[in-house]
Amino acid sequence: MATPPYRGRFAPTPSGPLHFGSLLAAMASYLDARANGGEWLVRIEDVDPPRIVPGAADRILHTLELYGFQWHGPVMYQSRRGVAYRAALAELSRLGLVYRCVCSRKALLENARRGVDGLVYPGVCRALNLETRQAALRFRVPAGRVIFADAIQGRVACDLATECGDFVLQRADGVYGYQLAVVVDDAEQGISHIMRGADLLTSTPRQIALQQALGLPSIRYAHLPVALDRHGDKLSKQTLATAIDDRQPLPALKMAARFLGLAPPVDLAGLDEFWHWAVAAWPSRLVRPLRGYRQPLVILDIKMVANG
Repeated sequence: MATPPYRGRFAPTPSGPLHFGSLLAAMASYLDARANGGEWLVRIEDVDPPRIVPGAADRILHTLELYGFQWHGPVMYQSRRGVAYRAALAELSRLGLVYRCVCSRKALLENARRGVDGLVYPGVCRALNLETRQAALRFRVPAGRVIFADAIQGRVACDLATECGDFVLQRADGVYGYQLAVVVDDAEQGISHIMRGADLLTSTPRQIALQQALGLPSIRYAHLPVALDRHGDKLSKQTLATAIDDRQPLPALKMAARFLGLAPPVDLAGLDEFWHWAVAAWPSRLVRPLRGYRQPLVILDIKMVANG
């Protein structure tokens, strides 16, 4: 059987400019696609309007261009994908895998226990067959464990029912859930490999369950170590991570390469030279090349990314 073509992607949320953690995910996914002779796509995950900063999407794309990233095809925007999400919801409803939920945040805090990355929904509305329109739509997670092999983290198993609970596919205000949007978009774009931060590792079993329910192709995953600041917090827009410097991309690219286990020569002089070297240095078949980096690492001085 022929091996399907490699298609990777980078999918930032435009809630602010790119920071060093974003650069790590972009670089690793880009290098893995290029080293395997594959395609690399960009998707703007702007499905949640309250999180979007005006102008951030354009700035992200501009920064990627200045850093020498080249993507295949047009950029996909989740904010324009409502028809596809509605169709997926309709199919899941037809299969009996969706139900309405009116539980408030306060009720969850009082009744739910904590799971792998948040509260485990206790199933209050699961058997009520509610008809009210002002309700969230939840996915009936399957019984048993979802198991997959991560190229960096190794074997991962999660019992969705006990560790995550039924999760939201569409909020009561009509906004589609992250898990649904990602699964539908990955299938639409023909994504075969996903390389992203380990902070999203717990989302993967949920996405696999949705893929299986919708009859979509499976994807190979690799979850990178997460860059932390000096306080031990994950670099993110929420923690006010410093934006990478658009004026001096090479120092940040070299630092990201070192974080990923590569050793860039000191005499690399320009972007074209850097990317040519980096693609050649990246292992063409990723089988846990970052073995020594399974745990999150601390970036001791993030200022050097911004100041070159």
